[in-house]
Amino acid sequence: MNKAPIFTKLTLAVLIAGSITACKQGATTTATPAPAAASADSKNQIVFINSDSLSKNYAYVKDMDKRLTTKSDAAKSDLQSKGEAFQREVAEYQKGANTMPADQRQTTEQRLQREQQQLQSYQQNASAEIQNEQSVEMGKLYDKISEFVKSYAKEKGYKMVLTYSKNNTSMLYGDASLDVTADVVKRLNDAYAKDGASK
Repeated sequence: MNKAPIFTKLTLAVLIAGSITACKQGATTTATPAPAAASADSKNQIVFINSDSLSKNYAYVKDMDKRLTTKSDAAKSDLQSKGEAFQREVAEYQKGANTMPADQRQTTEQRLQREQQQLQSYQQNASAEIQNEQSVEMGKLYDKISEFVKSYAKEKGYKMVLTYSKNNTSMLYGDASLDVTADVVKRLNDAYAKDGASK
């Protein structure tokens, strides 16, 4: 089982989640002060989020990565210990195989073959379970970011929220004035901290 792609998959989930478009049909956000900021908001109807920075700084992603890595490591360790036990059995059999009667050798080989198949099946099931958990976690992440971005865009008067990443060439350039990553990360982390405190 390879745990290296966990973070990559999480980043990909964030990339997909960041690509949500939100249409605002009404007026812009704030009611009174800072007219300059309000006009900047309404003027910049398309903004972007740097998904690399989001995945690096969003506490929920860090916690999710820890959870998945812990589960993956536990499964890997369990599989390794089962594999080592099987190797020992095979080594023991090979040591005494020449002195065994033919029927005992055949019975032992059949048993070892069954154990090997069971080990392979266990490995496939464990791998599928980890992948399923990753998929569930990334679905939760997508929903969390998607819901936030929709309400954030509505509040700010943005018609579209794009995503930027070094690994995603669909957006080659965005002026720094359109980058709302820092504000998004701060609000997401505040909301996540508040959710944690209320539990």
